[in-house]
Amino acid sequence: MEQTVNLRLGREPVRKLMKQYAIPCIISLLVGALYNIVDQIFIANASYLGSYGNAANTVVFPLTVIALAIAVMIGDGCCAFVSLSLDRNELASAKRSVANSVMLTVVSSLLLSALYLISGVMVFAAYETDSS
Repeated sequence: MEQTVNLRLGREPVRKLMKQYAIPCIISLLVGALYNIVDQIFIANASYLGSYGNAANTVVFPLTVIALAIAVMIGDGCCAFVSLSLDRNELASAKRSVANSVMLTVVSSLLLSALYLISGVMVFAAYETDSS
């Protein structure tokens, strides 16, 4: 079975490649930021939430950005390694890298979720103690 190799990165102009790869990335980051802005607008218009809802959203948004940063770090590192491995025709190494990055993503998301849950419980317990 013959393998076809994609050599666009070595042959096409850099400007075209930048448009092709950077524009979707920029759009996804803008959509993520827009999502937070729209959340703030809807929460502010909800009569039962008001400023408390906006305050909660403002506190949680950086936690979401941290989770996104970890996911992007793992994904970008994996993509770079897979590209280098495939360039050297090391298919097994590339497959192992993808499997490791998926496992690292799952483990880091579980750890981050546990950390956020523990932090939330501690904050709630402190709030309940102060309000009593």
